[in-house]
Amino acid sequence: MPANAPSRRVFTAGLAAVLASAPIFGMSNATADEITNFAPGGIAIRGTDPVAYFTMGKPVAGSDEFSAEYNGVTWKFSSEQNRAMFLANPVKYAPAYGGYCATGMSFGYKISIEPEQWKIVDGRLYLNNGPAAQRSFLKDPKGTIARADVNWPKIKDIPAN
Repeated sequence: MPANAPSRRVFTAGLAAVLASAPIFGMSNATADEITNFAPGGIAIRGTDPVAYFTMGKPVAGSDEFSAEYNGVTWKFSSEQNRAMFLANPVKYAPAYGGYCATGMSFGYKISIEPEQWKIVDGRLYLNNGPAAQRSFLKDPKGTIARADVNWPKIKDIPAN
């Protein structure tokens, strides 16, 4: 590694500091299928259609016209078909870690997300807080998911501050 190149340890420590200072929103109690309310006002994924990530390959704004309540959270969809698909199998379409940032969860933090920062890995939707968290996630998705999978059961029922 060149002498002026930052070390991986410095990058990781910097990312942890950024994630630790990110805004953290409250949530309702997590359920067995890990669907939680992470968004202000009780709107999941900031009103983004969770099914569209799978069917259209991108985040698409949902509509009040096609909304549904599930586990105390309002989910919005871009079409009646997407709403029906979600209600038939919400665990398939709901994001991992109750919708919190996957990279943040890998460090043990509940951090809100930006719907545009996402990736589907092995059929599961993972959201991230911003471009830096997304870049970190994409460098090692399996490792990030493995660390987040360890942290989520430990903190999912602890209210965020």
